Amino acid sequence: MVEMSTLQLGVIGALFLSVASSVSIIICNKALMSNLGFPFATTLTSWHLIVTFCTLHVAQRLNFFESISTDTKTVILFGILNGVSIGLLNLSLGFNSIGFYQMTKLAIIPFTVLLETIFLKKQFSQKIKFSLFLLLIGVGIASITDVQLNFVGTVLSVLAIITTCGGQILTNTIQKELNVTSTQLLYRSAPFQAAILSVSGPVVDRFLTKQNVFAHEYSPIVLAFIMLSCLIAVAVNFSTFLVIGKTSPVTYQVLGHLKTCLVLAFGYTLLRDPFTERNIIGILISVCGMGFYSYFCSQESKNKQSSDAPLVSQIKDKDTTPLLSGKGMDHPDKETQEAKKSSKDSVV
Repeated sequence: MVEMSTLQLGVIGALFLSVASSVSIIICNKALMSNLGFPFATTLTSWHLIVTFCTLHVAQRLNFFESISTDTKTVILFGILNGVSIGLLNLSLGFNSIGFYQMTKLAIIPFTVLLETIFLKKQFSQKIKFSLFLLLIGVGIASITDVQLNFVGTVLSVLAIITTCGGQILTNTIQKELNVTSTQLLYRSAPFQAAILSVSGPVVDRFLTKQNVFAHEYSPIVLAFIMLSCLIAVAVNFSTFLVIGKTSPVTYQVLGHLKTCLVLAFGYTLLRDPFTERNIIGILISVCGMGFYSYFCSQESKNKQSSDAPLVSQIKDKDTTPLLSGKGMDHPDKETQEAKKSSKDSVV
């Protein structure tokens, strides 16, 4: 019980950090891009990852966490995939209307569910699917205004959905399969993500904005906001890996739509952005969907724990048998417990 309580506190802490840091960086970046005229989103993301890696490197040198060796090829491909997905999302926004871009982000949840069902054999109950449907309807009502289609934009959106879903599923799978923490995986993959975005970022931004990031006039206030954005990004990147590792890619996407609703609300209260009845209705429906999702996940987690209890008891009885204790059975039992822990994490 103590271990489970600690696990739940860890999940709650990760969720809170993710929401707080993401909303903060959105507000900071909105001020940087809209008010201060710095439109280079992809290049800024590469700076975020460079600062994140440098911060984690200092933390590792100070022994805050242990750097372990992992499959280098897997980490490189994972880092490149995540970097490419960020670039494609930015290109999707550049080639599509804001409404279609919001639809692209909404499509990530059902596509993630589809991929996990097909390739990972993960089961989603009808109640979970209903809550996700309600959530998507609400966010769609609140955030989607105009929808304009074009061939290039549609292709970019599809590629962005595929790479984003793949990257987030791998974030969860790699942590489980390679037995690494979110910090260790971020530390190992951040240099490759930063490298791909450092090369492609200025090109993408030049194409989208018709401006050169290196020729931009950097005033002290712009530099201050860039530094603030990079510092907040450390918490954003860390919490992203932490949330996906402790819960699931679908839960992370649900959390992302909560952030969308909060940003809409903050935009109205702090920045006096336009706010209509449609926004209010959409946010209320979204909150209902999130509430149902949280409740159904909690109920399924409790049912999973109660159904696993007899099996755990049988395993403990087997552990006390002298015949088995001398034949190296500790590792299979440990793997069974880790597999159960992983399945509980993925249900949250």
